[in-house]
Amino acid sequence: MNGPTAFFNRTYDEAMSLLVETRNYIAYQEPIDQRSLPPALRLQVSYESMRVTSRLTQVMAWLLAQRAAHAGEMSAEQAASEEFALSGGPVCTDESGSDNEDLPSGLRSLLARSHSLYMRVDRLGEMVRKAVA
Repeated sequence: MNGPTAFFNRTYDEAMSLLVETRNYIAYQEPIDQRSLPPALRLQVSYESMRVTSRLTQVMAWLLAQRAAHAGEMSAEQAASEEFALSGGPVCTDESGSDNEDLPSGLRSLLARSHSLYMRVDRLGEMVRKAVA
């Protein structure tokens, strides 16, 4: 079981790193980026920041359930259940935003990377559900 555990640990580390980077962007860089933007674009920046946050929250919750299953704290079937499945589908799977040149480059990067991670974890979730079925 070392292979899957190591893979999940690397994915967890990637998600945690992206989460910290997002927190730092929202806390420190986003206010600077928004100063010179018109109101409609400031609203878009806030919306897209929430989309990144939603993606990462969903990913971290799923990964923590998988870690609990690998540690024997819950069954694989429970971790693969709908209770622990990714949610936020339409908002989180929408890849728009990262190609909007009007948005700050740091936010566009976070949007692209969080989308990629969310979609990868969504595929992993599907594989886990099939494996325990």
